[in-house]
Amino acid sequence: MNPLGETLRELASALDRLKIPYAIGGSLASATRGLYRATNDADLVAALRVSDADRLAAALGKGWYADADQIRNAIEAGRSFNVVYLQFSQKVDIFPATEEFHAVQLQRATREAPFRDDESKYPVTTSEDILLAKLRWYKDGGEVSDRQWQDIMGIVATNPTLELEYLRSWATRLRVEKLLTRALTPTNERLP
Repeated sequence: MNPLGETLRELASALDRLKIPYAIGGSLASATRGLYRATNDADLVAALRVSDADRLAAALGKGWYADADQIRNAIEAGRSFNVVYLQFSQKVDIFPATEEFHAVQLQRATREAPFRDDESKYPVTTSEDILLAKLRWYKDGGEVSDRQWQDIMGIVATNPTLELEYLRSWATRLRVEKLLTRALTPTNERLP
């Protein structure tokens, strides 16, 4: 198994033992739901509470860099934090579910196998939700990341049955409706 796959298996096992809902997002989700591309890390959205910080650090154990104070502070501030599986120096960014969109991502996630060399299945955000998240990251990054835009277009190209009503509703709420319109236009008008 690849280092990222092994890292994810260990982290998922800890989250499952603690009964903390989570879903894979980021580039790993867009590669699962869109066009495959290699990625060096994983992003998760997780329904973490401040009281989970010590439990998570303890559940991961000595094989991980998982600072309970850093985790607690990040959850309190509503920002991401990372944990590192020391065996492979493999980082995972965890985004606490702090808003309604995060909760919806967790509810809608389906179990998928994100790695070509491993059939293990994990909750992965849906095509619509990772598309919306990528549009948001693209916008927040100044709309300059070719990699983010390629991920967006890969999701659109490989998912002909996207739930357009759902996408448009959330795109308005997330303030990415113009980018969604651009992503859904004919190919010759999609250039960033």
